[in-house]
Amino acid sequence: MTDIQRLLWSHDATALGDMVRRGEVTPAELVDASIGRAERSGAKINAIAERLFDDARSQASRMDRSLPFAGVPMAIKDLGISIAGVPSHWGSRVKPVVSQQDSLLVARYKKAGFIPVATATASEFGLHLVTETARFGITRNPWNSDHVTGGSSGGSAALVAAGIVPVAHASDGGGSIRVPAACCGLVGMKPSRGRVPFTPDFLEGWYGLLAQHAVTRSVRDSAAVLDLTAGADTLSPYCARPPARPFAEAAASRPKGLRIGIYRASPLDLDISAETLAALNAASVLAEEAGHHVEEIDLPMLTRGFFADFGRLVASAFAGQMRLEADRLRGAGRLERKTRIMRRFGHMIGAGELSAAALRLQMTARDLLIATDAYDAVLMPLIAHPPLPCGGMETSGLDRLNEVLLDALHLTPLLRLPPLLNKMMDLSLWFTHWPAIQNVTGQPAVSLPVHVTEDGLPLGIQAVGRVGDEDTLFALAGQMEELSGWLDRRAPFDVPQ
Repeated sequence: MTDIQRLLWSHDATALGDMVRRGEVTPAELVDASIGRAERSGAKINAIAERLFDDARSQASRMDRSLPFAGVPMAIKDLGISIAGVPSHWGSRVKPVVSQQDSLLVARYKKAGFIPVATATASEFGLHLVTETARFGITRNPWNSDHVTGGSSGGSAALVAAGIVPVAHASDGGGSIRVPAACCGLVGMKPSRGRVPFTPDFLEGWYGLLAQHAVTRSVRDSAAVLDLTAGADTLSPYCARPPARPFAEAAASRPKGLRIGIYRASPLDLDISAETLAALNAASVLAEEAGHHVEEIDLPMLTRGFFADFGRLVASAFAGQMRLEADRLRGAGRLERKTRIMRRFGHMIGAGELSAAALRLQMTARDLLIATDAYDAVLMPLIAHPPLPCGGMETSGLDRLNEVLLDALHLTPLLRLPPLLNKMMDLSLWFTHWPAIQNVTGQPAVSLPVHVTEDGLPLGIQAVGRVGDEDTLFALAGQMEELSGWLDRRAPFDVPQ
């Protein structure tokens, strides 16, 4: 079993699927190895919401070994997606939801041969970019368990980085695929709007801001999984344009002479660490080594007002969800304090105010897309600082007192005052200034694990593409992966002997 666990720890999903088809390893052995690692050391990272071990073993026993990812274990995020009969907690202490059917995406994973072995922890209702909840506690980074995994797909990233599974489902409404990937040394592609359906659970999420795909060890895994899971069904209200070629083919190509922009500024005019800028420089050097033309760009249309409007949309969408689920949320005091404040903020946003915010975002998105259309990709940061110590996003001192008073005295209307709104926005976004941009524009963006800090922590940046053009991003990412050697890096967590 130790030999199989080392295979699981060291290989990506594509390689493991190939081994199953060649008869070098069985689905049951892979699943048992995944469960064994989870049982022995999973508590150290605290990334599992629900264990699906018995069902996973049952699926492995009857697996069709000709499938592309036959018997490869994976994790499903505990938020916004359904596995029949499995409680979905959404990272919260409120009553979980138990669906009677698989989401279309889960069905597509199973059709490709993946076997879900667990659901992965997420921040409460996906609202926070660290995965530390009252329901499940702190999810820890396998590179250093004193540090965060990011969020909201932090459990997914932790399980992949720990070598418990090679692929995990993730979703992204403001960076929730890309930020955990950046913190955990993984590839995290947020696809174009409409590329992967949410049906039948939802037609869209957060007014179209949400996307879903996966966090993976390799570019080729991300591309191959997207090939097998992308595409609308009859319930989909819209879909991204079909790719010019399979994503896996794009990931294996080596493009030449791309025009690449590099955006270094903070759109919120907040601090950026030297390590983040070093990561961006590392990506720029890799792109130039590959023969691409890299040039500095500015995006002046990105202002603090853009992010305030983004927050209004998210808060409104969340408040609406809470209204629809009022029966399940009886005793809503069980929501976390930050979640309660977001809910109340969303409730006080009027219809006209919401519509105006959405229109302003659309106009800025239009200007941004026009300004960057000449570039095949734009490199920019994801996280402004290396992965934080656990608890690093918790407020303290006067900031904490203000938050407590906003909650306890129901003073949320004070957030209409620009100074207070700006302060709360800074407290929420000082770690992650950039990723919400692409949720508004609908562009694809991929987190690339290009840098390791002096303290041995991963620090990824992102490449952003044109709407519908994941092809170019996969091609560029595959090339940079090859040049950098990042595919051979593994977290020093429970290394099999």
